[in-house]
Amino acid sequence: MTPLAQAVAADARKRITLSGRTVPRPSRTRVLTVANQKGGVGKTTTTVNIAAALAQAGSTVLVIDLDPQGNASTALGIDHHSEVPSIYDVLVDGEPLADVVQACPDIPRLLCAPATIDLAGAEIELVSLVARETRLQKAVAAYIDQRVAAQDQLDYVLVDCPPSLGLLTVNAFVAATEVFIPIQCEYYALEGLSQLLKNIEMIRNHLNPSLHVSTILLTMFDARTRLSAQVADEVRTHFSEQTLRATVPRSVRISEAPSHGETVMTYDPNSSGALSYLEAAVELAERGVRAQTTEESA
Repeated sequence: MTPLAQAVAADARKRITLSGRTVPRPSRTRVLTVANQKGGVGKTTTTVNIAAALAQAGSTVLVIDLDPQGNASTALGIDHHSEVPSIYDVLVDGEPLADVVQACPDIPRLLCAPATIDLAGAEIELVSLVARETRLQKAVAAYIDQRVAAQDQLDYVLVDCPPSLGLLTVNAFVAATEVFIPIQCEYYALEGLSQLLKNIEMIRNHLNPSLHVSTILLTMFDARTRLSAQVADEVRTHFSEQTLRATVPRSVRISEAPSHGETVMTYDPNSSGALSYLEAAVELAERGVRAQTTEESA
């Protein structure tokens, strides 16, 4: 069987397995920061597509766009010009998160706190503010409590970070309990990972002891190259418990979707990219519920 025929057969199997699939909802809100200091590894793409896949499978999901470029907001079809209330107002002016959250037009149960260009100056403005590292954490906690009080559970918060360790990323790490790392299947990705883990350890020691790496997803995986397989093996050897079985291939459809203001989940739901993200989302949800059950019974 040719590699192309194998790929088509694998997609057909995924389509049958995942069609109409719902995922178990966590017993309490999971807050995940999607981070990798290396640029171009698919952080934003992973954030919006995993969020869309979880929402399509029955969960309520909030994406917080902390990257001044606002790419996650664009991909979710959310307006984010400079007059729009945004995550900047939450961090710098202390506005409630509920006042800036918008619903995604294409997918029910998917929400977004958009980023505007104002966020580019937030790094400097945050320096002089009181409790500058915990501003996002307080806003997220208050929003979750508000949803619980209204008996309207929020299942996931996914925070999309800029590719640097400034105050915005520190806020994201302090707000979350889990770190979700997308890793591009290329050599440099492994170098960036060790630096990221050092920074996570530093945040754990000084600001957020409950932070841990819960999930690693291999992105831009090319089954035809030996390098992709080597990087995947290396990551699975060192992080066997955190690395998802699902991998996301290089895909034109994934790259095209944001230019239409959509995720690949609505742009081309039967493409290999959409099926791979759906597979990863199901695995992420099931693992999380297992971990929460184990924790609660301990």
